[in-house]
Amino acid sequence: MQLALYIIAALVVLLLVLHFGWRYASRRWALPCPSLFASAVDGRLADRMSGTESTLARLSLEPGMTVVEVGPGPGRLLLRAAPRVLPHGRAIGIELQEGMIKKLRAKLAHDDPGNVSVIHASATEKVLPEGQADVVYLCTVLGEIPDRRTALVNCLAALRPGGRLSITEIIGDPHYQRVKTVRELAASVGFEFEDISSTWRMYTANFRKPGA
Repeated sequence: MQLALYIIAALVVLLLVLHFGWRYASRRWALPCPSLFASAVDGRLADRMSGTESTLARLSLEPGMTVVEVGPGPGRLLLRAAPRVLPHGRAIGIELQEGMIKKLRAKLAHDDPGNVSVIHASATEKVLPEGQADVVYLCTVLGEIPDRRTALVNCLAALRPGGRLSITEIIGDPHYQRVKTVRELAASVGFEFEDISSTWRMYTANFRKPGA
């Protein structure tokens, strides 16, 4: 019994060391979540822990929209956002890691709504046409990007006038960004604050591109 308690305590300590070690490293070097851990950010448990449906609801997606996710990973949100903009709408993912893209495309091979495209690029690369997106969103991704300002400048350029930028952050994520930080960064590149929805463990902040 005592040995079992020691083992449990050691595992708890190990998990805490790993968590805070990764958190420190992430804040220092802005490390993305490795594709090796894709299963940890996908599936039913991830849906429940990360509030997939509530996050999607806060995007206010409508049929015909062009929606862009920066850092979709294995597609937990992107593949659910895509049917919401049908018919005639498009869902675009910009993903840096080839491993994540491989997993996302494997899902599409089994269940493709027909309006999803994936771009292999960094958020700091200007890969989208200007002024065509209705919604651009990032979920627990902003803190992974070394040059966050350039990433949001690209989001602003991709959106049509009046288009929405939506940023979701979840407490406990190693890359967590505070509301104050996100609002100041978004304002610095020209976004107007729209609204915020929050619970004790997560929030979604929405911003609007001026001009509509």
